[in-house]
Amino acid sequence: MHYIQHLAKDKKIKKLLEHREPFVLKKRKKIYLHLCGSIMSQQLSVKVADVIWKRFLALYDKHPTPEQIVETPFATLRGIGLSNAKVNYVQNVARFALEQGMEWKQLQKMSNEEVTQHLLQIKGVGRWTTEMLLMFALGREDVFAIDDLGIQNAMIKLYKLDNADKKKFRENLLRISAKWSPFRTYACLHLWNWKDNSPAK
Repeated sequence: MHYIQHLAKDKKIKKLLEHREPFVLKKRKKIYLHLCGSIMSQQLSVKVADVIWKRFLALYDKHPTPEQIVETPFATLRGIGLSNAKVNYVQNVARFALEQGMEWKQLQKMSNEEVTQHLLQIKGVGRWTTEMLLMFALGREDVFAIDDLGIQNAMIKLYKLDNADKKKFRENLLRISAKWSPFRTYACLHLWNWKDNSPAK
């Protein structure tokens, strides 16, 4: 794979590359749906998130349109196990898709930071969520999820980092990850895989 040679320059990452098949990034066209799924799974175990996602899809004949999500009664969405806040956030995403646009073609033309700024306007969407979207829906190769706990824990272990001083810790994470560019997404995938806590759906 194209990224292996570049990431292997980092001796620590090289060890992680040796033990598995290369990753291939997928692209998902229904961006709004992926974003809804991301919000639903926040702060939940993969198992619970999966159950809720299946219940959500079961409310509709097939993958719901933004219109259908907006029109779904609040109580119905609460009934599948979503909190009040998450029902609002999921409907915020659908409403934003209708009003501001979240089409694949539209986002594909934007840089990573432009996509992030566009989607951060939605209440309930944070930077971490947009980073996951860039990686797992738009297939962007150079995203570093600095606030992801799994990535932080993996790098603490791999690079023997100290996270007592938060500012210094972030500087170290950015310094190390800068060397992985333009393939930082793949480095994250290997770190998650190594720690066995991938958020990938």
